[in-house]
Amino acid sequence: MTVTKNRQSDGTILRMAKAAFPEKKVSDIRELTDGFCNVTYDITFDDGSESILKIAAANRNGSLSNEINLMSAEVQAMKLVRGHCAVRVADVQYHDATRQICNGEYFFMEKLPGKNFYAVKEQLPESTVSRINEEIGEISRQLTGITNGEFGFLGDRQRYGSLFDFTKVMLMNLVHDAKRKNVDIIYRAEDFLDRLEKDKTAFEGIMPATLVHWDMWEGNVFVDHGHVSGIIDWERAMWGEAFMDDRFRYHSRNKSFLTGFGRISLNDDEMTRIRWYDIILYLTMMIEVYYREYETESQYFWAKDKLMTVWSNAAFHD
Repeated sequence: MTVTKNRQSDGTILRMAKAAFPEKKVSDIRELTDGFCNVTYDITFDDGSESILKIAAANRNGSLSNEINLMSAEVQAMKLVRGHCAVRVADVQYHDATRQICNGEYFFMEKLPGKNFYAVKEQLPESTVSRINEEIGEISRQLTGITNGEFGFLGDRQRYGSLFDFTKVMLMNLVHDAKRKNVDIIYRAEDFLDRLEKDKTAFEGIMPATLVHWDMWEGNVFVDHGHVSGIIDWERAMWGEAFMDDRFRYHSRNKSFLTGFGRISLNDDEMTRIRWYDIILYLTMMIEVYYREYETESQYFWAKDKLMTVWSNAAFHD
């Protein structure tokens, strides 16, 4: 269990459901164990309908500096997507940020059809996996149609006029977080910041900012009958550039996804930015282990290996 899992008693959940659905009666409450941040429940009502309840942490004790008002950001992102493109996201049925019933912000949303792609991927034919990856690429391309004049986290009021400034803030926040918990991030803070400054020109001219899910790994993709049936966990959504999303990372980038996105080849400046987004993700995964208080350090060592590989890539250095 992580410190951000804000589990609630059945009595509290019943009161939350009553506020959201006064005409219904709960017949079953089942915690969903996927995910490492918020606690989620599958709520079944006596009329046979179901709803997913997601509850935010009671405080920021397990949060990184780049994680700002995550639940409000998620609700905002899902509403943006439903209003502007064909990507399937759950309908937000009820949202409560008052903390009057529960000590954390929460919302109810519709239950999407299908199963977690990560959980079923190994049982699917290779052709089906390729098709799903291509559809995920198409979804990432659709998101680029949702734009904003400035960069920043959806849950934060602060905005940045350039992609470089936003990227630098993300990196500096991670360096600060690592220092607070004495997390070994392998390289000196000065090494990261000096190298980023040298690569500043690669970030120039990127505008407008577009909506980025950021965490569209296979566990946040639902599939049904061989196709993507929905995308979940929009809490880390931001105004950035598409290459920031998990699907462009060193460990997950694949030809089918790039085909769907419409960009098989990437130029030198794009690859430079992509490597910085790699670094930001791997640092995040290393550091969050100690903020969330995971039971093992396996994720830290996995991400550490990826960080060292990306940093030592000859193409990344002069």
